[in-house]
This record gives sequence, structure tokens and C-alpha cells, in this order.
Amino acid sequence: MDNLKLYPASRMRGRIVLPASKSISNRALIINALSGSTLLPENLSDSDDTEVMLRALASLGPTPEASPIDIGAAGTSMRFLTALLSVTPGEHVITGSERMRHRPISILVDALRQLGADITYVDEEGFPPLRIVGKAGLEGGSLTVAGNVSSQYISALLMIAPTLKRGLHLTLTGEIASRPYLDMTLSMMRDFGAKAEWQGKDVIEVQPGSYLQRPYHIESDWSAASYWYEMVAVSPDADAQIDLVGLHHDSIQGDSKVWQMFGQLGVTTQYFVEPDGTEVIRLRKGGGVTCHFSCDFTHQPDLAQTLAVTCALLGVPFHLYGLHSLRIKETDRIAALMKELGKVFRMEERDGELLWEGYYEIGDWEELLFEPLEFDTYEDHRMAMSLAPVCLRVGGEIIINNPQVVSKSYPGFWDDLKKVGFIVC
Repeated sequence: MDNLKLYPASRMRGRIVLPASKSISNRALIINALSGSTLLPENLSDSDDTEVMLRALASLGPTPEASPIDIGAAGTSMRFLTALLSVTPGEHVITGSERMRHRPISILVDALRQLGADITYVDEEGFPPLRIVGKAGLEGGSLTVAGNVSSQYISALLMIAPTLKRGLHLTLTGEIASRPYLDMTLSMMRDFGAKAEWQGKDVIEVQPGSYLQRPYHIESDWSAASYWYEMVAVSPDADAQIDLVGLHHDSIQGDSKVWQMFGQLGVTTQYFVEPDGTEVIRLRKGGGVTCHFSCDFTHQPDLAQTLAVTCALLGVPFHLYGLHSLRIKETDRIAALMKELGKVFRMEERDGELLWEGYYEIGDWEELLFEPLEFDTYEDHRMAMSLAPVCLRVGGEIIINNPQVVSKSYPGFWDDLKKVGFIVC
């Protein structure tokens, strides 16, 4: 599908069963593999990233495939599998899409080499593909890593740490980015029996040992919930109400903070448990809307696009910072936002921060009914989903190019929009 035309729902009502968290799914798969279990975790994400992980792990069986492990555009899979393959006996080559072959990985490779891993670059130094000669029982020990790198690098190191002879004493320097993702990783490691704790604010200690084989259920994805918060916030329906199924009130996901952010943008959150034990989050319009939104996204970078678009659609000037990790995502998300939102809003980038003072490039929103906005998605699922609610503000058609990119984390997104009354052509 090259593009789709999207028309807004007139009434915002519905009950949505959100996809499982791919962040939790992929961590659970790595830890489960390291435990030696042959049973998969329950309620795994059906996202591209998790499907890639499942195929890669299946290829590591008793008769491994001779072909390279191709993880496509799945950054999480590239980083987690690089660490896993380092402690898995055998020789493997891991590669990915064109974009993936230009996403840096030297920080992780250098760290793994210090722990005893045998990794070489197949082509360009510092980037995939990688040739990895795995071996059980790497030495481990003490390691120092910059804290402002992608949390996926650090999580990859942490998850293999119990298999190391000396465990891992990890010191993080400078500002620690995406700390909630590290807390998620450590919490899941402990769920599988590992001894892994923070020692102060910047040191993590993981004891050598082994993971337990145990059943594990994956909760729904709070990142996916953010797009429904956005839709309720910008919907012209004053009685908008969306019920989201499967989210945990006390979630280990850092993006669960989205309810607090959208509290400033006129969305209330009600949590309740149905008689059968189903957990539900109910979103409604309510409360005031701030006159200026300022937020540090260091620990929730995946919410930045959603909040930028929401604020702009509500006419709320904003200052978004802590965006440094957005440069190395599926696309350069800062540049992509600047270009796509720049079709309507006069945004400004200043030292990697995004600012909007409330000025539009158009004189009247009704102009867009005659010449529909067309948005590119840059092979980035979050660009597509965060821009979709623009049609609610326009009150008519918008065009989303390469809409299939949502399969990376939320394959049923467009179908779920239809359930609440959007027209998707």
C-alpha cells in the first residue's frame, strides 16, 4: 500500500484491545532464551520487531540456518540479539535494512568486547552487519558506559550479565537516558530469578547465576495508548470516551507516564477492573488545557512525536527537550517532525530541542479541505500514528504515505481507527 486516505470520526467512542508491549515482549524473549526454556511467554506482541526476534531465535536451534540473521529495521532486535549471540555458542552474522546498516552500534560492540566477546564488522567499522563467534561463559566483570546512549545498549548488556563468570558491575557516566527502560529490564530480570540491583544512582550490580524457567504474561503497550490519548484530546466530540484494555495501572513501562502528560492537555484517566479481572483505562475529556506545555523526554523519548502533534493541534505552544536519542531511531525523528509539522506549523529547532510559539503556516484550517495534507512517514511507525489524528483537526481528509509502517509496533492500528468511526481508504 503506497498511501491511505483518512477521514475523521464524528463521535469518539470505543473499546480498544491494545497490542502487547514489544519492549516487554522482546526482553522476555531474550531472558526466556537465556533461561533455556522451550515455552514462549504469553500474549507476545504481534509487531514486526517481535516477529523478527522470534524468527531469529528459532534459527538458533539444534540445526541453525546457514544464512545471516536479518532483523530488518528492528533496532531493539539488533542490539539485544548482538548481546545474546555473543554468549550463544556458534558463529553468526547479523544484518538488517539499509537504514539499520547506518545506525551506529560501536558502543555496544566495544562494551561486549571488553567482556570477552568475539565480534567483527563485516563492512563499515562501527555499523552492522556483524560477525559474532559466540561462546558460553564470557568473563564479565567491571564495565563503564556512557549513560546518555540508547538504553537498549545497556539493557542488552544487563540481560546477558547473569551468564557471565563474574557477573557485571556496570557504571554509567553522565546523564542517564531512558532510565525507566533500564528499570523495566532489571525488574524483568528479577522476575526470572536474577540478582540485579541499582547500587546508588549510577551503578548496577548483576550477580553471576542463571535465570529460572517460568511462565510470563506480557502486558499491553502504553506507547500505543498514547495515540488514543491524542485522539481524545483533539477530537471535537465533547463526550469522547475510549476504553483501553490490558494496561496495568502500576506498569513497569516508562511510557505509562503519558496519563500525567495528557492531564495537562484536557484528558482524564480512570482505571478500573471488570468483574472478570480485565484491567481497563478509560479516557475522557475533562479538566483544563495548559497554556504552555514544557516537558523533558529524556526518559520517554517515544512519546515526543505524539505530544508535539497534540500540542500543535490544540494550539498549545510547547518546548520539548531531552530529545537527543531521537536522532538515531527508525529515522531522524527531529528532522522528520520539523518537515512534516512544518507543512502547517512554524516550528523551531534549537540545539536539538523543539519549540512552537503558536504560529501557523496556513490562514484557515478550512483551506486544507480543498487541498488535503499529505504526510510522509520515513519508515517510522510513530510518525504515521502520531500524525493520523491531524484529520480530526482538519475536519476532513488527510493522506498518510506508506501506512504499513505501523506494523512495527501496532499492526492493527488502522483497523482500530475504523472501529471508532474513522474512514480509512
